[in-house]
Amino acid sequence: MKKTLALALAASTALSSAALADGHAITEFRIGILGGENAQDRLNAYSCLQDYTSEALGVETKLFAPADYNGVIQGLLGGSIDMAWLGASAYAATFLQDEDAVEPVLIKVNLDGSVGYHSIGFARVDSGITSLDDMEGKVFGFGDPNSTSGYLIPSIEIPQYKDGVTMDSGEYFGEVKFTGGHEQTIVAVNNGDIDAGVTWADGQGNWEDGYNSGALRKAVDAGLIDMNELQQIWKSKVIPEGPIVLRKALPEDVRATMTELMDTLHERDEDCAYAVAAGETLGFQPVTHDTYVSIVEARKAKIGG
Repeated sequence: MKKTLALALAASTALSSAALADGHAITEFRIGILGGENAQDRLNAYSCLQDYTSEALGVETKLFAPADYNGVIQGLLGGSIDMAWLGASAYAATFLQDEDAVEPVLIKVNLDGSVGYHSIGFARVDSGITSLDDMEGKVFGFGDPNSTSGYLIPSIEIPQYKDGVTMDSGEYFGEVKFTGGHEQTIVAVNNGDIDAGVTWADGQGNWEDGYNSGALRKAVDAGLIDMNELQQIWKSKVIPEGPIVLRKALPEDVRATMTELMDTLHERDEDCAYAVAAGETLGFQPVTHDTYVSIVEARKAKIGG
């Protein structure tokens, strides 16, 4: 059952009294939001979390929506962002640059209890493209170079599809280009600006809904696409959901308060959790660095950092 913001804020007042109990004062808390859709939509989706955080910590909470993934990564590394929900590859990038910068604390849980998702290749139904076999000589779109599903994993797995497939522009695909993010890829394919692209989804539920959660679901909710006009042409192996991370330099009480707030967000306010988690989920559960060791190694091998 949906809990109103007022009720949920009242329930969280117990957290605020303990947030700074160890005496380490913070004057504000800063949440970074990865790219993938336009900045205003990202800020709107996180506005409820902004309110809960301010109440829980007793300080002003600011939201930051940089144009690309690297803006959030560098904010975490430089100390200008305190918390973010990263993709696995963005977490790996942060870890490879500074192992002591952030700590993964929570991971999104799908409706079936799993904690993975997929990179989804898709094209317009009227394009005549039904698989990667039909993509020879055509334009293929990635999202952001720091995206797991929008670059890292498809750049590794797609060349394994069959002999002769590479991700180098002008070889198998006529052109391989970056669009800037998940929403940009979806819109570009939908508008016919590129022939196919990749984005992320949990791969559960109905295609017509954009699956249960992910970038396609958000695009459907925003009225940007009709999924009946698109079709899936490729799907990756399961990828571990990215972690919610907190800067290790934050006071312990602040980290504990924010971990508890995010861990209970789904129970406090399902609508807020839906907005933050990009669709239908069971919320979040604890996670550690161990979940991302394979992604760290894959990124190190593919990108180097």
